[in-house]
Amino acid sequence: MPLFALALAAVIVGFEQLIEWHFGVVGVIGLCLLTIGVKARNVTCSCVGAVVLTMLLV
Repeated sequence: MPLFALALAAVIVGFEQLIEWHFGVVGVIGLCLLTIGVKARNVTCSCVGAVVLTMLLV
């Protein structure tokens, strides 16, 4: 189990670094807002995060 948690943490950190490298700090903020909104079941927060990431893709 600890090995799985460590591997999952490495994947998450790698994905966050990829987002930051590709989309900058605003991409990380959008990803964090989306993640926090989904985990907290807050529709407003997740929608704001999704809109930020969508605007970066467009």
